[in-house]
Amino acid sequence: MKLLRYGEKEAERPGLLDDNGNLRDLSDIVSDIDGTTLTPDVLARLRKIDPNDLPRAAGNPRMGACVGKVGKLIGIGLNYSDHAAESGLPVPSEPIIFMKATTAISGPYDPVELPHSAQKTDWEVELAFVIGTRAKHVSEADALSHVAGYCICNDVSDRGWQIEREGQWMKGKSHDTFAPLGPWLVTADELEDPGSLDMTLDVNGTRRQDGSSSTLIFGIAHLVHYLSGFMTLEPGDVITTGTPPGVGLGMKPPVYLKHGDVMELAIAGLGRQQQTVTAI
Repeated sequence: MKLLRYGEKEAERPGLLDDNGNLRDLSDIVSDIDGTTLTPDVLARLRKIDPNDLPRAAGNPRMGACVGKVGKLIGIGLNYSDHAAESGLPVPSEPIIFMKATTAISGPYDPVELPHSAQKTDWEVELAFVIGTRAKHVSEADALSHVAGYCICNDVSDRGWQIEREGQWMKGKSHDTFAPLGPWLVTADELEDPGSLDMTLDVNGTRRQDGSSSTLIFGIAHLVHYLSGFMTLEPGDVITTGTPPGVGLGMKPPVYLKHGDVMELAIAGLGRQQQTVTAI
């Protein structure tokens, strides 16, 4: 299934995309696409529904973030060896973890805000996964059974705030609109191999990132196992797994986003995003 949320911001309705690309409304079945919906029993119930029996959404509504009421938004840093190299940093011996504020989450086509004090804002196409079953100290062998599905995340990052200011990466990762999610959540049963997905990001029509999740240093199962040893992962938590090379920081000289830039992201099987950068 491709689950989604659509409508005005903070008033999104749950829906799904049928096999013909039509947006179908799930409001009579579930209240939202969130941790209460992404549990195995509810997903099993949704799979039994004939999408043709659901009403079609009218018009061309806004697409919201594909997951609502996210409890934790966890990032994994330097999870591609070639991205670590372009950043001038060693390949980590274990996953680097940081948090993004959940207030950074936005829709896949919403504008990305560029604050006046953010002078080094960068793009990062990433494969994200969403927890469907509570995970605490889980084995790597059992880890994927805790994943409800997968989606695209643009891990927008201001490098000045992230690297040059005191403290942790979180401040460079957490401004409003710095985490577009979607357009939809593809349930785990429909994604044959999350470890082999082509990933691209264009800025103003120029290809900047062209990679694959096959070059992840730490794969999905290991990340669930690893994270669950430090914190309990709850249904609806989102983990974004790192970016391949091609970010603005790694260019010589570095290139950063400016007002009016358009980012287009795609991951095989997970759809596409597009955001326009808007100075505030």
